[in-house]
Amino acid sequence: MNELVRCPWPSPDDALYVAYHDTEWGVPERDPRALFEKLILDGFQAGLSWITILRKRDNFRRAFDGFEPEKIARYTAKKRAALMQDAGIVRNQAKIDAAVKSAQSFLAMRDEGLDFSDFLWDFVGGEVKQNHFDHWKKVPAETAESAAMSKALRARGFNFVGPTICYAFMQAVGMVDDHLVTCFRHGLSKKPTAKGRATKRHSRTK
Repeated sequence: MNELVRCPWPSPDDALYVAYHDTEWGVPERDPRALFEKLILDGFQAGLSWITILRKRDNFRRAFDGFEPEKIARYTAKKRAALMQDAGIVRNQAKIDAAVKSAQSFLAMRDEGLDFSDFLWDFVGGEVKQNHFDHWKKVPAETAESAAMSKALRARGFNFVGPTICYAFMQAVGMVDDHLVTCFRHGLSKKPTAKGRATKRHSRTK
């Protein structure tokens, strides 16, 4: 019986990582709250491996109130200090403060009438960008699109959203399909979506 061929980055002996690769990574995500959660977690990943964050994801969700921006935006100094004592998450003051600021920025965008999902998906024209890499070393660490996203998010007050973080985010939430051509998941993400096309364009240079 033939085994499934996967991208090389998830260890075949790590059931959690394999499941993440098979069922989450590269699957298009359109829900604004879920996108916010992934962006914040990718910020916490900076300087670490994703599997480290993945193993702590349930703890993060508990500690950060399910990544509800309305709650995180109101975190007090006492709450932030408590998070710094939580061994179940990555205890980094700058990243915790960035999560709070990013939640506030998320709500400010919503108050302006901007949909967070539409805002982010606009950087790939509202549709999955299908790549065709045959070797993991050919996959870029960042792209013009991720640099533009980074610039736009920073301009709106988000932190820990550099071009490399943004590209890892874009890969994870299915804005780009970077499963290798040899991987059984390659091409499965590029399907018609509910939104269908990009919404009203926003300035990427502000």
